[in-house]
Amino acid sequence: MNFHFDKYHGAGNDFIIIDDRDILFPDNEHQFIKNLCDRHFGVGADGFILLRKSEVADFKMIYYNSDGHPSSLCGNGSRCVFSFAQKQGIVGETGSFETSDGLHNATTDSNGLICIQMGDVTEIEERGDDVFLDTGSPHHVSCVDALEKIDVQHQGANIRYGAPYNTVGSNVNFVQKTAPSSFKIRTYERGVEGETLACGTGAVAAAIGVYHLGLTTLNQINIHARGGALEVSFEAISGHYKNIWLKGPATFVFSGNFSL
Repeated sequence: MNFHFDKYHGAGNDFIIIDDRDILFPDNEHQFIKNLCDRHFGVGADGFILLRKSEVADFKMIYYNSDGHPSSLCGNGSRCVFSFAQKQGIVGETGSFETSDGLHNATTDSNGLICIQMGDVTEIEERGDDVFLDTGSPHHVSCVDALEKIDVQHQGANIRYGAPYNTVGSNVNFVQKTAPSSFKIRTYERGVEGETLACGTGAVAAAIGVYHLGLTTLNQINIHARGGALEVSFEAISGHYKNIWLKGPATFVFSGNFSL
């Protein structure tokens, strides 16, 4: 069977996206998805997304990491699949979609940037000088002074596989302050098992994490990843965070076809 796909990226975090409203793509093709995401022998991507029909929203997003296995929420992937849904005529400038962690609203700003409303964050765990929180995906946030000197692959893997995360794992974000409302970030993503150019849920975790740690008093924060800039805004009330929005680019790269 032949499938048409679009490739998108959100600040360098790239995805293969398929319109699967007819549910033709098998859910258990883990090795095939892994091969498709391979940057040497496949299309190359950080993740694979199926757009399907939803009974409660405009569409449903099914997300797979590049290891071929289903995963939790992907923020940049969410923005990209929303842009893809606009291209398909499924949504307009605003809409809603269903993911593994529930429903999300989305809109497009005057500059064409895609804004996704994230779920509330009600719990942050302090782990030494670091923090852990779930922004739709689990994230460990570590603030550092010399971000470019960090060995993200080695240090990220040690935290991702170490206690208390072990085999279940956590994404790991290294963050450095550059201005009162601006931070640089590098992220080790589980499921990719390496550094990605950007991570949307990681940017949200970093923004809330640095606010919680007192590194900023602002609730609109610019997060600069290696692949581009993202903006996170939120309301903080007694240690709870709501009305969280992730804003950034969702860029079409190319289309293609593959056979399964």
